[in-house]
Amino acid sequence: MSWNAGPGDAAPRERLIVLDEDEFHPWRIQPVSHGLVGHPLLQPASLVALGSRLEARGRVRTHSNQASAGTPFNAAPGLHPNRKSAAETLSGIADAQAWMSLLNVQTDPEYRELVGQVLDGIQPLIDRHDPGMCRRAGWIFVTSPNTVTPFHFDEEHNFLLQVQGRKRVYVWDPDDQVVASEQARDRFHHRHERDLLQWHEEFRARAKVFDLEPGQGAYMPSTSPHMVENGNEPSITISLTYYTDATRRDAMLHRAHALVRRAGMTPPRVGRYPAFDALTYAGIATVSACRRAVAALADKHGPGPFARYSLVGNEG
Repeated sequence: MSWNAGPGDAAPRERLIVLDEDEFHPWRIQPVSHGLVGHPLLQPASLVALGSRLEARGRVRTHSNQASAGTPFNAAPGLHPNRKSAAETLSGIADAQAWMSLLNVQTDPEYRELVGQVLDGIQPLIDRHDPGMCRRAGWIFVTSPNTVTPFHFDEEHNFLLQVQGRKRVYVWDPDDQVVASEQARDRFHHRHERDLLQWHEEFRARAKVFDLEPGQGAYMPSTSPHMVENGNEPSITISLTYYTDATRRDAMLHRAHALVRRAGMTPPRVGRYPAFDALTYAGIATVSACRRAVAALADKHGPGPFARYSLVGNEG
């Protein structure tokens, strides 16, 4: 694909993420390929400008290359600070000894168009297996050589796409109870805390490993633990994430189970008893719908849980 179109030209609309349609399952890790290498918005100069815009809005996360696989993900910026500005870090990433994430790039109009273009192309396939795509978001990782992204997991389904450089990505199944306990998942969905997710070197043997080069990527389902080791050159990676009906349901059930644990009881694992899950979810969904109705009557603005893009429309 050529990205030489002028500013006024229509953007290409073909599918930019390619995966095995026969093998795709929304809760299964799998390799993908993509056509974003060379995209003008993913070149270093464009990312320096984007980083400056997002930093002014508090949407940059960074740490130094002293972080390791076992560094607590939430605490990494404080434990191993990178004190350079976004522009300074991004413009000199080869020598910055830093990891930088540009957060929620869809809040920038140019990058929202990019996020939408890529996910629009893959959504018909996704919808056949996993309907309800919403709260789309984009995250761009720019990393110095030999830098680690600490072990963690996230709420959303995720297409991780390598644009420049090389990295090794370790991903574990979203239901691997050895690597991430059910209690750790309950707590994460309830309070967005990852403190019960603890790294052990022996986990490497249980992972699916992707040695990504430009044009390659990996799909990882919601709460798939992962850890990334960058190669010997600077790296640019874009992550495109979204929620679906299934991820919202899963998150609600885990939040309910976290409350059960606070009451001193141990609930069954989410998915173990489908009938029990269905009954629990029906009750939670009813309460959530009532809360949304009250918020609407109170004229509380915001994108809501079914918005097309995450955060957009709630910028005040």
